[in-house]
Amino acid sequence: MKHLFTIVLLLVGLKAPSVQKQSAFQKGEWFKFEMSYSGFIKAGNATLSLSETNLNGISVYHVVGKGWTTGLIKAMFKVKDRYESFFDKETGVPYKFIRKIDEGGHTKDVEIKFDHKNKIAKVNNKKHKKVKTITTEQDVQDMVSMYYFLRNNIDITSLKQGDEIKTNMFFDEENYGFKLKYLGRETIKVDINGSNVKVKTLKFRPYVMAGRVFKEEESLTLWVSADKNKIPLKIKADLAVGSLRADLIAFKGLKHSFKIEF
Repeated sequence: MKHLFTIVLLLVGLKAPSVQKQSAFQKGEWFKFEMSYSGFIKAGNATLSLSETNLNGISVYHVVGKGWTTGLIKAMFKVKDRYESFFDKETGVPYKFIRKIDEGGHTKDVEIKFDHKNKIAKVNNKKHKKVKTITTEQDVQDMVSMYYFLRNNIDITSLKQGDEIKTNMFFDEENYGFKLKYLGRETIKVDINGSNVKVKTLKFRPYVMAGRVFKEEESLTLWVSADKNKIPLKIKADLAVGSLRADLIAFKGLKHSFKIEF
């Protein structure tokens, strides 16, 4: 359960061939996810909210992501996570990332400042009072800004079934290569904002490292709305022990109309 919210954030971002398009989001956008363990045990909730602010004289988007365990899972393993990202409104590159978590007593308090001109990240580990400077990839994304950046760069018209899609991300003190396979389109049923509806989606299979957390490399499946919003609707993960599922159950503030099937 300690990877509950991290899994959601890692998987809501997708990259495809870049094209200049109208923004997929706006300030005031808000999502709520419900997570369940092994198909029937409610595990927790997660939210993502988007606002605008000023950071060192630059107009930026500010995202706050929160995740927490509930019910029986909370009694056995309490999780309370908070992630924040400040990224450029025009280019989408992040300037600052915050990760403050408490997962069953395992805590982290990390702040990362990105210098894209010099391709470095200054990682301030506040818990251990240590600061490191680490080389990054060009215009690297953090795990939260990646989602919003890639929503603006998905060209769904050029995707072919079987395409492998790659992106780069910086997390904690490391650069990560993230790869996933496009599996095609699928219409699924979802329960959102109190209504059960059918939605056209894009289906993906992310590649992960098999071992302590995930059962195998292809343990994850992700469904994203096939409209201008490109929002994550459902995530399924086969873990080394049990499985985890995250479903979008509520949203508000979408920039574009949410397309449903009748």
